[in-house]
Amino acid sequence: MTETLTTPQIYFPVLVQVGIAIAVAAGLIGASTALGKRARSPLKDTPYESGMAPTGSARERFSVKFYMVGMIFILFDIEAVFLYPWAVVYRELKLFGFFEMLIFVGLVLVGYFYVYKKGVLDWSGEGGKK
Repeated sequence: MTETLTTPQIYFPVLVQVGIAIAVAAGLIGASTALGKRARSPLKDTPYESGMAPTGSARERFSVKFYMVGMIFILFDIEAVFLYPWAVVYRELKLFGFFEMLIFVGLVLVGYFYVYKKGVLDWSGEGGKK
């Protein structure tokens, strides 16, 4: 005899897990507040907590290359995420899946070499084609 599950029975394990996660997070924050050091000093209260006096303005401009490298990292990182599902079903895809992923990796490498040749990854400020 099969028993049908009602909606509260289906979501109960999820609610328990969320409750445990909230309790653990609150416990860790509470423990760090109760047990953590509270040594304050004018030097520690500076914006950079490293002990070094801040120099220059906080409103300096960043090089565009900084943002380009960041965007390229995210782009290639997202493309690398596509390798995981392929690896999970690799045996089911057989040779067709292998060649499809070979094409995908080839296109990613073409994009990487294009970016490299354009000099986007060169931070020295010298050279780099536009």
